[in-house]
Amino acid sequence: MHIHIINGPNLNLLGLREPEIYGTETFEDFLSKLKSQFSEIQLTYFQSNVEGEIINNLQENGFNCDGIILNAGGYTHTSVAIGDCVAAIKTPVIEVHISNIYARENFRHQSYIAPYAAGSIVGLGLNGYTLAITHFIQ
Repeated sequence: MHIHIINGPNLNLLGLREPEIYGTETFEDFLSKLKSQFSEIQLTYFQSNVEGEIINNLQENGFNCDGIILNAGGYTHTSVAIGDCVAAIKTPVIEVHISNIYARENFRHQSYIAPYAAGSIVGLGLNGYTLAITHFIQ
């Protein structure tokens, strides 16, 4: 089984930015834990602050993985193009957000990804990625 994780803008700053919202752990450290916890599956990872690179990566992996976990960050609320890409690919996508986007500013309540995603996990911190992987395994 191959699960691909894609993180969008500013998620490269996890561990540094707004620790009261996002915690103090870097994603790379968390990813190492995930790979140890789920050693029976192939976990790959991509992060970009650039919308087109995220779309390119979705297209590159959207026909050959068993699942994609996508945290598009702020692009969730602005990118029709990323939503269209999720709709176009074959691989199921689970949308994950570390914070509860529905408890934040009103503009964050809109997701252009959710209508095409297999599911969404919000507000459970980094554990949302663990839950998404568990869903794909089951």
